[in-house]
Amino acid sequence: MPQAVNPERIAVVLAAGKGTRLRSERPKVLHEVAGRPLLEWVLAAARGAGCRRLLVVVGHGADEVRRRVRGDDVTWVEQREQLGTGHALAQAEPHVTGPAVLLVLSGDVPLVRPATLERLIAAAAAGWGALATAELAEPGGLGRILADENGRIERIVEAADATAEELAIRRVNAGLYALPAPAVFDDLRRLGTDNAKGEHYLTDAMGLAVAAGRPVALVAVEAAEALGVNDRRELAAVHRALLARRVDELMAAGVTVLEPARTVIEPGVEVGVDTVIHPGVALLGRTRIGAECVVHQGAWIRDSTIAAGVEIRPYSVLDGAEVATGCSVGPFARLRPGSVLMDGAHVGNFVEMKQARLGAGAKASHLAYLGDATVGEGANIGAGVVTCNYDGVAKHPTEIGDGAFVGSDTMLVAPVRVGRGATTGAGSVITQDVPDGALAVGRARQRNIPDWPRRRKQ
Repeated sequence: MPQAVNPERIAVVLAAGKGTRLRSERPKVLHEVAGRPLLEWVLAAARGAGCRRLLVVVGHGADEVRRRVRGDDVTWVEQREQLGTGHALAQAEPHVTGPAVLLVLSGDVPLVRPATLERLIAAAAAGWGALATAELAEPGGLGRILADENGRIERIVEAADATAEELAIRRVNAGLYALPAPAVFDDLRRLGTDNAKGEHYLTDAMGLAVAAGRPVALVAVEAAEALGVNDRRELAAVHRALLARRVDELMAAGVTVLEPARTVIEPGVEVGVDTVIHPGVALLGRTRIGAECVVHQGAWIRDSTIAAGVEIRPYSVLDGAEVATGCSVGPFARLRPGSVLMDGAHVGNFVEMKQARLGAGAKASHLAYLGDATVGEGANIGAGVVTCNYDGVAKHPTEIGDGAFVGSDTMLVAPVRVGRGATTGAGSVITQDVPDGALAVGRARQRNIPDWPRRRKQ
């Protein structure tokens, strides 16, 4: 490879394909696996391999791809006509102004690791370029690598152009390259379209290099890293592989995952040591869980922060919540965005919180709704309590003081304050502030009517 001193590393991601076999109107690279679009996984790997500039070649659904995927280091390159991978890479030439090593990646191959890309770059430095290969039991429609007895590449043949004998070869082109710029663009200008698809194949540029005596290194990678997405089955396979990769990392770091195959932990999730994850749990987004927690069956947790020593009981839902040390949540609780539990607080079954704060040691044990509310330390929220925070036009706050006791089935019509150590009688409708230490009873006087006839069927 023509060398510069520390040539720039630039990723060129080919993301123009339609993904017809997915049977979707959405651009293929925007289909999500493990919580992110396919394209974002590829960009993350390129960044991890030291690429400071990412040239993304887009075609079908280009505007939608630009809206969904952001990054100050991303430059969008449009391929107006879909004339093959060689043509796609050629569109990046105006954005490469000096000597560089180009990491050419496919936008639908999300399992590639940064370490693999580093190996490609290192191998390319010893010759003209490098490409990744994998051994697959069922190579399918991937290009086959033809090599001599010494393992040196002779040529790459696309499946559509291969003979029956060539289709039997299990070594395939993994679609990952490290190529020299500007030299590769000279080869791309020489490509023809004499093939089954009538396209400019990037792999033919490898053949031109080999024919000219410029060595192309082969870098073997795990079969999974070569797995692209062309249909829904492959989409599910890479999704599961990314989840399994994160579960394995967490178990190696000291987290107990009782049934990995029945557990969803997205790669952005962090979990502390000695935490136990039961079956059927989903941990999503930017969730952070501390040490020595227990997350029971069926819990669904997204973008939440959970401190050490917390118990999340079965089938609870936490979305954008913050839970401090020693709390317990559930079963069947729902903490919506803005919910905060301070040390030792407890939320029980069928309690819902939204934009609400439960003070240290406070309890809402069952069947309550706390919205736009602040609950003081040690307060008790009885069954059936509702903070009536919405008047049909605007939301209003409820404040419940330290040590207050809110009796069962109390309706707190906001804005309202229940003072420190105050009590509300069961079944009350509280529309005015309750002073510290006071008892508030807001309900109609009971009236008994004797000998009331029950309605009977005729």
